[in-house]
Amino acid sequence: MAPSIALIITSTRTPRVGPSIASLITAILAKHIPSSSNPSAALKTVDLAPFRLPVFDEPVVPANVPARASFVHDHSRRWSAEVASHDAYLLLVPEYNYGMAGSTKNAIDYLKNEWDGKPAAVVSYGISGGKIASEQVATSLQGVGLRVSKTRPQLAFAGGVGPEAFLAVGEGKLGETSRREWEEKHAGEIVQAFEEILEALANPVEKKD
Repeated sequence: MAPSIALIITSTRTPRVGPSIASLITAILAKHIPSSSNPSAALKTVDLAPFRLPVFDEPVVPANVPARASFVHDHSRRWSAEVASHDAYLLLVPEYNYGMAGSTKNAIDYLKNEWDGKPAAVVSYGISGGKIASEQVATSLQGVGLRVSKTRPQLAFAGGVGPEAFLAVGEGKLGETSRREWEEKHAGEIVQAFEEILEALANPVEKKD
C-alpha cells in the first residue's frame, strides 16, 4: 500500500488563501506522483480549520498519550486520529507578523507520539515568503520528533506589500501573478521537498525504547 502523506493547511483565518495555495501544490505534485496502480504515495489535503482546536485544553501531557493516558475532548481525539492515520506530512504554513501562526503552533503542540519519527516538509508563504515562520515551524517539528526535510520552499506574494498580498489577506484569493511566479520558480523546490519525504519514508529510523 502506498504511504499516505497529508498536506496540512495550518491557517484558520477567515478569509484565508491557504486552501488556494494547497490546490496549487496539489496540482504541481500531481504531475510528479505516478498515477499507476502502484503510486509512490497518496497525497491527502487536511484542513486544520474544521477541527476547531482551542488553545490546548487537555488535562494530560501529549507525550503521555496513548501509553499512559487518553485525550478527553472530541476535538483532540479527532485531530489525533487524523494525524496518526498518515505516514508523513507536508505542512503549509503562513507567516503572520514575522512569525508562525498561533494555529500552526497549537496544532503541532497538541500531539507528540502521533508525529514522532515521521518525515515532514514545510512550505511557507507570506509577503516575504515566510522565512521566519518556516524556521520556527521546522524547529518545533523537530522538537516533537519529526524528521524535517532540508528543502523548505518559501512562497512570496508577487510585488511584496501590494495588490497581490492585499488580495490574499483581504479576500483569500491567490493572484494570478503570484500563481504564475510560484509555478515557474518554486515548482522544482516543492517537488524536491516531496522527494525528500519519500526518501525518508524509504529509510525509516527505528524508535528507541
